[in-house]
Amino acid sequence: MPLLSSKIILNNALQKNYLVGAFNVNNLELFKAVISTAEKEASPVIIQVSLGAIKYAGIDFLQAIVQTAEKTSTVNFALHLDHGKTFEDCVNAINHGFTSVMIDGSSLTFNDNVSLTKKVVDYAHKFNVSVEGEIGTIAGIEDNVNVIDENSLYTNSDEAIKFAKLTGVDSLAIAIGTKHGAFKFAGEPNLKVGIAKEIHYKLPNLPLVLHGASNVPDYLVEKINKYGGKLKKAKGVPESIITSLIGTGICKINIDSDLRIAFTATIREYLFNNPECIDPREYLGVAMTEVQNLVSHKICLFNLLKNK
Repeated sequence: MPLLSSKIILNNALQKNYLVGAFNVNNLELFKAVISTAEKEASPVIIQVSLGAIKYAGIDFLQAIVQTAEKTSTVNFALHLDHGKTFEDCVNAINHGFTSVMIDGSSLTFNDNVSLTKKVVDYAHKFNVSVEGEIGTIAGIEDNVNVIDENSLYTNSDEAIKFAKLTGVDSLAIAIGTKHGAFKFAGEPNLKVGIAKEIHYKLPNLPLVLHGASNVPDYLVEKINKYGGKLKKAKGVPESIITSLIGTGICKINIDSDLRIAFTATIREYLFNNPECIDPREYLGVAMTEVQNLVSHKICLFNLLKNK
């Protein structure tokens, strides 16, 4: 099926009241695991590629993988640039077939963020590419994103509404207390869901986005630690919080760390139990299966099948 913009996918989710998984990939195995699971579950997904993934894999290689899947895929999906930092980042992605881009100007002043985001929106919309902006800064470390806690800010709802109107973004990432990476909370999570509800009340047709939403499953963390890893205090967003977001305007749930953890934990276990293995196809194959299981669980959690 042809690639769709994330605007189409998210507007449908907003209207029908469900969540869409936006899964970060940086190699063939992760991409195949996500798209094959989406096909199995007959559910739309958003494939996300970060600047770090582009640096690692090469944007031409990633484009070729997606174009191959586009010819045979039985589900709708979007190709989205995650955390683009400059206008040039977004133009490069659009030139390589991305149907959706995020311009992250959250570290800038409000006016500079508006100016940069509006510039990207004006350009992207000429090519029917949707744009995600961000207002408020999400803490944590992931790829090229590194924000210490004291510099993280909850989104001001009035600023978010003004920002959305001034820029014309198709979706808006907001900060309600989540973090990037596997180490999200030292204690119990305290997310300010009311921020999303207030924005949604005033801008009911604007899909909102939650970054830093990985659950960091205990069983996978235990597996990593059992087979030589060091994720002793890793803690993610409880699934009960994710499901409670349905109806708050949040439609796009970003998942990156969970895929990395599932992939790495399985490879560690397989190589420990099969020390004679030197064939990457063997341990990458079982790692793909674990990621497929995880993505399938996420899709069901996000209620795609029931409300699609």
